Amino acid sequence: MNHFLVLATGGETRVLLTLFIMLFAAKLLGELFERLRQPAVAGEILAGVIIGPSLLGWAAPSEITGLLAEIGVIFLLFLVGLETKPAAIFKVGKQAAIVAVLGVVAPFLGGWLLMKAWGGTSIEALFVGTAMVATSVGITARVLSGMGLLDAPTARIILGAAVIDDILGLLVLAIVSSMAAGTINYFEILTTAGLAIGFTVFIALVGAPVVTRLVPQVTRMRTGHGIFIFGLVLCLGLSVAAAYIGVAAIIGAFLAGMALAEAAEDDSKMHRHMNGVTEFLVPFFLVNIGMQLRLDVFRSWPVIVLCVLVTLVAIATKFLGCGLGAINLGTRRAAQVGMGMVPRGEVGIIVAQIGLSLAVIGAELYGVVLFMAVATTLIAPPFLKWFYACEAAARKEIGPPDAGGIVASGDFCKIG
Repeated sequence: MNHFLVLATGGETRVLLTLFIMLFAAKLLGELFERLRQPAVAGEILAGVIIGPSLLGWAAPSEITGLLAEIGVIFLLFLVGLETKPAAIFKVGKQAAIVAVLGVVAPFLGGWLLMKAWGGTSIEALFVGTAMVATSVGITARVLSGMGLLDAPTARIILGAAVIDDILGLLVLAIVSSMAAGTINYFEILTTAGLAIGFTVFIALVGAPVVTRLVPQVTRMRTGHGIFIFGLVLCLGLSVAAAYIGVAAIIGAFLAGMALAEAAEDDSKMHRHMNGVTEFLVPFFLVNIGMQLRLDVFRSWPVIVLCVLVTLVAIATKFLGCGLGAINLGTRRAAQVGMGMVPRGEVGIIVAQIGLSLAVIGAELYGVVLFMAVATTLIAPPFLKWFYACEAAARKEIGPPDAGGIVASGDFCKIG
């Protein structure tokens, strides 16, 4: 019995030590990057690379770190949703749909053509193209939140496009995975698509008004912090519902926050509590991405060249494809949208893991896709900060947008 307790305590100690190292490294590198006038997000991901198996080996991805990472990004997207009213998303719905479609088509074709030119099999080309379709909006949301620009018009387009992008990416992955298995179940794919679209529209149109009417009742809870507790329950509940339907849980979390946005707009305690939760959990999400990077893929020059080519194509196709979808807003805003959709993060990694589990891509190509996912996630934040520098300066100068969502600093920032 005592021997069991020692083992259990030892296991708990190792877990706590890993979490301590991850959090400390994330905050240390994040602070360093902020002092260098770079986004803290990039420093936190780089912290994962440094302490991970590829370099120092102080920490490694595990079931626990993966779970904390998933919870972290769920609460991050819930917080982003709290800053986003349904009306604001509907206002940019058409633009977001165009951005999302072009942001799926261009990367998929780019990845497929690159792998065919490289001499890969058709199924390898399809999986690389699918990995390029992904968008990790959590990274962009973290950067824009840190700059106080989640209510910028292009930020709303990015968030709306990311929701649509997730649904389209899900369908592409379902089709490619079915092809790898030898058959395509069209009924299952159409059912998933219908449920995903229906779920999103229902929460935005019906769920938000219902939640707004419920909140006054919730505030009278005797346990205290009623809206905060209600928000957590709603966030986790819709995350589970989204996952069951087949959409990423983070979309459910974002929709939960959006449904609560109107009611919690003037509740400073709600935002303060959620900021505290995300400041603790989100670093695990970012560090976990960095720890996934495999530097052993650089053992041969052909693999190094392929890593660079896949990453460049992944950046160029998302940036140009999504940017083209927003070109009517001017070149600066088109660039903001394009770069905001570039990070692949954990979504690209998941696609790579599915391909490896189905034995349709080998260890080397898996490493290449992992490199692309982490590299695009590291590269995007500094460029995002640069593209939004004008808006950030204007925000400090004359304040946030007006209630209609129009940037009051329009004359200050020459867009286009």
